[in-house]
Amino acid sequence: MRNIKLFENNEHRFILLNESEPGEEDGIRSNQYLIAHGDVGVLLDPGGFGVMPRVLAELLRYLRPDQIKAIFLSHQDPDIVGGISTWLELTDCPVYVSKIWMRFLPHYGLKDMSCFSGVPDEGMEYKLAPDFTLKVIPAHFLHSEGQINVYDPISKILFTGDIGAAMLPMEKDDPYVDDFQSHLPYIAGFHKRYMCSNKAIRCWLANIADLDIDIIAPQHGPVYRGAAVKEFLEWFRDLQCGVDLMSPGGSFSSGEFA
Repeated sequence: MRNIKLFENNEHRFILLNESEPGEEDGIRSNQYLIAHGDVGVLLDPGGFGVMPRVLAELLRYLRPDQIKAIFLSHQDPDIVGGISTWLELTDCPVYVSKIWMRFLPHYGLKDMSCFSGVPDEGMEYKLAPDFTLKVIPAHFLHSEGQINVYDPISKILFTGDIGAAMLPMEKDDPYVDDFQSHLPYIAGFHKRYMCSNKAIRCWLANIADLDIDIIAPQHGPVYRGAAVKEFLEWFRDLQCGVDLMSPGGSFSSGEFA
């Protein structure tokens, strides 16, 4: 568990609320984030049911649940959506997810979908406060067909969902990526297997080309800062992955991720 202020000024904070313990999600730790602006905020990928009490405890250090004005789900996986019904007992805020997953979410036991809003394929903007607007950016097929990213223009942090995610060994718990080359073994296999194709990567890079990014904050593993941001994007640009690596008969040349 950790609580890290990735950015803070007088009225604005971007916080890694919690990193789940390895045993909570079969060894794959996940990150839950809060963007707080004044006395309101949004949650990014609030996590599965098992981490919800811990995330709530960390949230209460900054805001009450009724001050959360939106929840963003980067995609449809249970480590993102599994706890959403419990969150909706505490707040009636809108929940944003790619429009293609709106028909999928009721399978999590959600009977009332009135608070859910489908993000269009081209992305959107979300105004949290009169002086603050988030950019919701498409990241299709990386790894989800309808993944979305969220960019905070004040902190210059891009929340990327599974893009940049790391599969770290149990004993490694670095909060930041400062040495990209030493971090590469923890991301290479995952990205080769779980990202759809280099074409999808290039489309995403075009979508974020005009953003001023100081930090990349993925849903799994440490956050990228400093030179590691540029180094990751340069490595990702040329990555062959997913269908690029498939051969007839179902063989796959990336190897398994650790």
